[in-house]
Order: sequence, then C-alpha cells, then structure tokens
Amino acid sequence: MEPIIAIVLALIGYALGSAKIINEGNAALVERLGRRHRTLNPGLNFIVPLVDQVVMEDTTREQYIDIKPQNVITKDNIYLEVDAILYWRIRDIEKSFYAIENLQGALMQLATTTLREIIAQNTLEETNVTREEMNRTILVQLNETTATWGVEIIRLDIQRITPPESVRKSMEEERAAEIKKRALISEAEGERQAAIKKAEGTMSSMQIIAEALRSNPESKEILRYLVAQDYINASYRLGESPNAKVVFVDPGKSGDLMKEVIAESTNTESNGNGS
Repeated sequence: MEPIIAIVLALIGYALGSAKIINEGNAALVERLGRRHRTLNPGLNFIVPLVDQVVMEDTTREQYIDIKPQNVITKDNIYLEVDAILYWRIRDIEKSFYAIENLQGALMQLATTTLREIIAQNTLEETNVTREEMNRTILVQLNETTATWGVEIIRLDIQRITPPESVRKSMEEERAAEIKKRALISEAEGERQAAIKKAEGTMSSMQIIAEALRSNPESKEILRYLVAQDYINASYRLGESPNAKVVFVDPGKSGDLMKEVIAESTNTESNGNGS
C-alpha cells in the first residue's frame, strides 16, 4: 500500500511541477537543458520538471518609459530642456530576451540619443512648430533599431520643450509685439471700411437728392430748409465743446452753395447716363 501512495504522491508532485499558468497579457520563455525551447502562451501549460526551466515571463501589453529632462542644443545653438514619454510593447519575447541584455535601459538610451539628434537638426522655432513631425521622425528611426529586439515603439510624445529664461522672455515680447501689430492692423482696416461705407452712404444720398430735384423742382425749397437745419445742428455741436470755436454761417448762402453742388452732380450723372 505504501508504494502505491508513494507513486501517487510522485505523480501529484510531477503534475504540480510541470503545470505552469501564464496570465492573460503575458508570455513566458522556456529553455530545455540550457537551450531555447518554446514560448508559453496565456493559460495552462506543461513543462518537464528538472529538464525545462522558465527563464523569462513578461507582459506583452503596452508599456511606457518616462524620459527625464534632457539638455539638448538646437541647430541655432540654443540650449533646451526636453522631456518625453516613450510607449512600447514586446512583439517577440524570444528576441527581447536573447537579442538585448537590458531591454528597458537600451530603449531609454536609444530614445534619448535619437531625440537629441533630431532636435539638433532643427532651429528653436522649427522645434516648436514641427513637434508632431519630429515625433513621427523619431518613431520611424526607433523602430528601425528595435525591430531586431522584438519590440515595437508605438509612439513618442514630447511633453515639454523648455528654453532658457532669457529666450522665453524674448519669445514672450515677440508674441506681444505680434499681437499688438495685428490689433493695429485690424483697427486700421475697420476705420478704412467705415470710411468707405460712409462715403458710399453720402454718394447714395447725393444721388437720391439729385434725382428728387430733377423730377420735382419744387423740392429745392425743402432742400434749402434741410441744409440750413444741418448747419444749425453742426453749430450746436461745436458749441458743446469747450475747446471748439463756434462758427455761424448764413443758411441762405449755404443753401445756394449746396444747390450748385447738387446741380453739378445732377449734370454729371445725366452726362454719364447719356453716354
């Protein structure tokens, strides 16, 4: 009876020793007698105790490496402090174990070196403007190397590009000057448009008055009254200002003058229509 118990216990021990459970999102690498044997996928797997050995188990999910601030020199010799985050995942667990000694350390060094090289090819202004393009360029260069390590670089996000204090101050002053310039241009454009609208309104009014005079000569008396009223209103507005000089004009003479101007405008319009 005892030998049977011993055999059962041995079988149970063998089963326990040979069973390996790999969690979802992970993979494991097995060596047999010191040589690469096979990869264990998620779920229940069996190996040969004492012969097979799990030498590595790692996640195949997306991971990230925080690249600490790095001092970088741009093409126009400006010192910048740049930090970024690198997102990556293992595609081939065998390559990631056998092709490189310290995978995360190698990824950190490779990303840092590539980041410095790409920024050194651009000026400070280009670095700020073409950040997305730089990210794509760095991503392509990284994947060319990491493919042999069984690793895929998913993306590299440049978080901050910090220039020296003196450069930041100059950039802020430049932006403020540009904003002020745009405001002045907008104001001048608004005044120009207002002047155009006012001139168009005056022209339309003159044409309407000219047409009224041409069709109804009796309306000239009404016109004389309106012109005299305008002069009175203008004199009143001048009188409200403490720095203004009050000028009184004879409404009768001004009406004659206004009629001459309108008559000239009417003649000009008639000649234009006749031609």
